[in-house]
Amino acid sequence: MAKGILGKKIGMTQIFEADGRLIPVTVVEAGPCVVVQNKTEETDGYNAVQLGFGEVKEKHMTKPMKGHFDKAGVTPVKFVKELRLSAPSEYTVGQQITADIFAAGELIDATGISRGKGFAGTIKRHNFARGPMKHGSKSHREPGSMGPMHSGPGGRVIKGKKLPGRMGNAQVTVQRLTVAKVDVERNLILVKGSIPGAAGSFVVIKETVKPNK
Repeated sequence: MAKGILGKKIGMTQIFEADGRLIPVTVVEAGPCVVVQNKTEETDGYNAVQLGFGEVKEKHMTKPMKGHFDKAGVTPVKFVKELRLSAPSEYTVGQQITADIFAAGELIDATGISRGKGFAGTIKRHNFARGPMKHGSKSHREPGSMGPMHSGPGGRVIKGKKLPGRMGNAQVTVQRLTVAKVDVERNLILVKGSIPGAAGSFVVIKETVKPNK
């Protein structure tokens, strides 16, 4: 059974291990989450469990989502996410999932929406090298040639070419992070290192898909 929980990134701090080593950690308010729906291969074409997290006022909900929660008989939540499963879910609708499903030392994958950095050039966005900076050069931070000879008639720009554009604000998953500590009483999970997203953003924590790397 795949383990997973939804949470909110609180920020970063540091803790000390028993041998005195300082460990930077990200603090995640993980749960309590509620099981909103179970999806099965017979009814939906795939196996998954739908979790919900966070308080929300009823006036901020759409009617379809309100009906969805009413049908499940659960209190409306702000953040809803599905976790794919290889077999039908063992959870029941309305069941609560708390931070104690994880323990210190476990490997996890953390998914979140990365910080948006706005419109960025190729040097910042794709780590391009800059041009000559001496007097007379007119190409300092420009992306360079578009390669029209390779694009066919008309100088077509090939799809996927690395160019300036919007950077960040995309879903990012960091794999094989280690759980440093779990505070069950306060529903906190401390993860070694950093995870995607700004403080206050929602994240998904689930057991890693690469346990034996």
